[in-house]
Amino acid sequence: MRDIRARFQGIRVVGDVHGDAEAFHAAVEGAAEERLFVIQLGDLTDGGPDGPGVLRRAFTLRAAGHGLFMLGNHDHKLRRALEGASLRIEPNGLGRTLEQIGAAADAETLRRRAVEEIGRAPAWLRIDQRLFVHGGFHPRMLHAPPPPDAGARKPEGLVPRALFGQVTSRMREDGFPERLHDWVDRIPQGFTIYCGHEVRSSDGRPYMQLGAGGGAAVFMDTGAGKGGHLSWVDLPW
Repeated sequence: MRDIRARFQGIRVVGDVHGDAEAFHAAVEGAAEERLFVIQLGDLTDGGPDGPGVLRRAFTLRAAGHGLFMLGNHDHKLRRALEGASLRIEPNGLGRTLEQIGAAADAETLRRRAVEEIGRAPAWLRIDQRLFVHGGFHPRMLHAPPPPDAGARKPEGLVPRALFGQVTSRMREDGFPERLHDWVDRIPQGFTIYCGHEVRSSDGRPYMQLGAGGGAAVFMDTGAGKGGHLSWVDLPW
C-alpha cells in the first residue's frame, strides 16, 4: 500500500453494485478526479441492467492500479456458474447476469476474465485500523492475510464469514438466511469495518453500528441494482 499512498489522496469505499453500471461509472470517475483509490466491497453483478459493464469497469480499474474489488458471495457464485457448476440460479439475479454476459459482443473474453479476476479477489483487506470485507468480520482477520485463491475454491476457514457474514440455520420469511451481527461487538476499539452484503439502512445512507468493544461497522449496501442506489464514502489516509 506504500505506493498507493504516494499516488492517491485517500480511499473511496464503494458498496454493493449489483449491475448498476451507470452509478459505478460515476463513483469511479469521481474517484479519479479526486485522486482516490477505489475499494469496492464485492457483489459486482446480479439484479441490475448492466452486469457486463460493471465487470469491465472493475477489471480495468484493477489493471490500471486505481482500485480493486473485494470478493463477494455473488461474485464467488458467478465464477462457479461460469465454470459450469450446478447451482440454484435466481432468474432476476445470477440468471439475468448470465444472460447479459451471453449477449455481450465480448462474451467469451468476459467469461474468461471474470473467472480469473474473481479467483484472485481478496476476501478481506486491512489498512491500518480499517478493514474492508464483503459480509462480516472475525478478529483473526486483523492478523491473518486472506487466502490468495479464496475466489477460486470452496470457502473455508474465515472465508465463509467474509462472504456471508454470521448466520443461523433459520430462514426469514423473505427467503434469506437469518443473520446475526454479534461480530460487531468483537471489533476492537479504534477499528472500523467497512462491509456490504445486506441493506441495513433505513434512510438510504450507509448504516453505522457501534460495538460493545469500542469498534464500529459501516454497512455500505444501500440497494443498488435492487431498487435502491449506490453509496460510497471517501476516507483520508
